[in-house]
Amino acid sequence: MASRLQFTHFMTCAPSNLSRQDINRFRFSYQLQLLHRNISLPSFGHHIHIHGCRTNTSSSTIVCFAANKPSSSPDISSTAKIRSEVLTPFRSVRMFFYLAFIASGGLGGLIAFTRVIGALTNPARAAEVPEILKGLGIDLAAVSIFAFLYARENKAKNLQIARLSREESLANLKVRIDEKKIIPVSSLRGIARLVILSGPGSYILESFNRSKPFAEQLLERGVLVVAFATDGLLPTFEFDDSQDDATTTSKRRRLWQLVPFDISQWSKWINEQKELANVAPESPVYMSLRLDGRVRGSGVGYPPWNAFVAQLPPVKGIWSGLLDGMDGRV
Repeated sequence: MASRLQFTHFMTCAPSNLSRQDINRFRFSYQLQLLHRNISLPSFGHHIHIHGCRTNTSSSTIVCFAANKPSSSPDISSTAKIRSEVLTPFRSVRMFFYLAFIASGGLGGLIAFTRVIGALTNPARAAEVPEILKGLGIDLAAVSIFAFLYARENKAKNLQIARLSREESLANLKVRIDEKKIIPVSSLRGIARLVILSGPGSYILESFNRSKPFAEQLLERGVLVVAFATDGLLPTFEFDDSQDDATTTSKRRRLWQLVPFDISQWSKWINEQKELANVAPESPVYMSLRLDGRVRGSGVGYPPWNAFVAQLPPVKGIWSGLLDGMDGRV
């Protein structure tokens, strides 16, 4: 049952002077105020809708109710289903044939079962019973096998859609490039391979120090880091400007330029991934994404920068992104 939030607006006019038109005008203006103040609670997956108003004749007030309804996220669900169909185009065909074979085997088994009953009740047909039982066993075995295959295929489909839905949720998260520019993760698809780090500030700083020898090679492969400090102590990344020229220093800064925006949303998404992977909430983790936004690999501890350099193809040139879907897991 949807929870209700009451908003009271005290009117200066008497209740008897309030017409239905006045109440409707008030409801519309109040809804605009809610939208203006961003009270849709997106971080909890809910949207507030004006549900109704009533007048209180004793206190000259109007009480408006807002239904806190869960968001169904139809865009994310439909996108995940479409991506699932694209990634496995023959799965629906296989599942259709599995159902057809189950129906065929079930019908054959039903016919064989009635023949067994008829043969058992008629002593003259007793010699047919072994042959009928053999056919019944084949039908039951076929139904069992194809039911198992269908269940396994359906489970794989649901897991894939769930994973793609989580990736679409990640795509809706936002990152800050600088003080004036904030973009969703989805806008980096086809441009960058994100590596998401989640852990305390000390973990982020050590990951940064380990990436220094591979910074330029990582940038050539389109790698960008999103560092999420779980303790809120994001370290300051220091670059040695004395030994590098301005261009090299600028490239290395770009590798660590992205900062999570809306910490509550990022924290919620990362905690969900840890829970699904049975990882302790306090464990530092990394996640590597492909160019198309799919999760390439993940793990507990420090990201293997050397493995990224060895396995990922450059994003420029004739081989740009060609091997991105076949680079395996780290």
